Formats: sequence, C-alpha cells, structure tokens
Amino acid sequence: MDLGLEGKNALVLGAGGGLGSAIAETLAREGARVVAVDIAKDAVEAVARNSGMAVRPFVCDIADGPAVEALLDQTGEIDILVNNSGGPPPTTAHGVARSEWEKYFSTMVLSLISLTDRVLPGMRARGWGRIITSTSSGVVAPIANLGISNALRLSLVGWSKTLAQEVAPDGVTANIILPGRIATSRIRALDEAKAKRENRSLEDVRAESTGSIPMCRYGEPQEYADAVAFLASTRASYITGSVIRVDGGLIQSI
Repeated sequence: MDLGLEGKNALVLGAGGGLGSAIAETLAREGARVVAVDIAKDAVEAVARNSGMAVRPFVCDIADGPAVEALLDQTGEIDILVNNSGGPPPTTAHGVARSEWEKYFSTMVLSLISLTDRVLPGMRARGWGRIITSTSSGVVAPIANLGISNALRLSLVGWSKTLAQEVAPDGVTANIILPGRIATSRIRALDEAKAKRENRSLEDVRAESTGSIPMCRYGEPQEYADAVAFLASTRASYITGSVIRVDGGLIQSI
C-alpha cells in the first residue's frame, strides 16, 4: 500500500527511544524526510545512521523554548508532527510534591502543545497536516503507581480531541495513539520497579503481565510504528479526533 508519504516532512519527538526510533525509521522507509529529535545525542544519531540520509538528527530539550525555536528555524515546514515524550517515574496519585507536577506538566504536556502551535499555521496554510500524539494505555485504564502519567497524559487526549475539531476544515488531522505494553526499555524499567516494590522476580512480573494480554506477549516497537505511519499517511485523511489503541487487546473497556 502506498501511504503517500514520499517527500513529506516529518518531525518525530523522542526519536532516540524505543517507540520514537521505530517511528522515525518507519516514516523514513516510507519516503518521508524525517527530523529526529531527542535530548540524548548518541541515541538520536544512531537512529540517523540506521536510516541513512532520510533522517536528520537534532539534539533538543523540547521544554526549552528558545532551543525549540532554533530547531524549527533549521527544519523548515513540517507536514507530520509526532508528539512523543518520555514518561515520568512511577508515583502514587497522592503525596507528590507540587514542583514535580509542575515539572512534568511542562515537559510532557505544555512543551508538546507549544511546539504543535508553532507548526500548525504552515499545515493549515498548505491545507494538509498530521498531528499524532503518543500517550499511554493509562489514559483509558489508569495504571497502578503511575499517578503522574495517568493524569497528565489524559490531558493531552482532551487537547487533541478539541484541536481536531478546530483544524479539520483545513485538512489537518489530530489523533491520539496509545501503546499497551510494547517491548521497550520503559516497559522493562516499569517491570523491574514493580518486581523490586513487590519483592518478586522480574520473570514472575513479566509472566503476570503478558498473561493479562490476550495476545500473550508484549508488542514490538515496529507494530506501533506501523500504526503511526498509517495515521500519518494520505490514506488516513478521514480519521481525526480518534484514540487508537495498539495494545494486543489489553484494554477490556469499549
């Protein structure tokens, strides 16, 4: 299937991580010119090496406003924006310092909204654009001990849904895509934290976790990236304001 991405300019945030790197490499294989952004220099440069000339690596802290402005001055017009940020540490929903809430609201929510606002005018003027925001299955079924993540990522869902209504007449779509348990370093770290917290083996925690998934396994980053690529494509022109789950059937709610 031709996704119509040849020559499109894509900006992928968090491109040095497991999900972000898979997304950047997949969009590049489909013909997009990809700007891969991450705060980790070695990781994002490795993505560029794996993908050849189709991926340009940039080191940037997206919570740093002036740094983002400098980045966008170098990238040119963006047709596809993949909002993907790292997750906060495991916490309860109560007893967390106000400063922690403010810190992660800035990095996980406000920075994505601000960057989106910078690239949207060009998309609307050209009559085509894709805003894809990666969140977490916790926005549908809150995950124990991920209080900050559950709360702040859910705010992105409300924002994206509202944004979709506002920009649809201009040919721009805005969708949320959420991973279930995808085999990345983030999921391993969460499994390790749970094993330590509950004084259990990592193998036991993983077996319990995969046992709760109808497909009986963790997903692969490539499977997630393929879904993102479709949402970014010309074929997905009538999908907007949606929440797409890539979770192997994990979430039981309708």
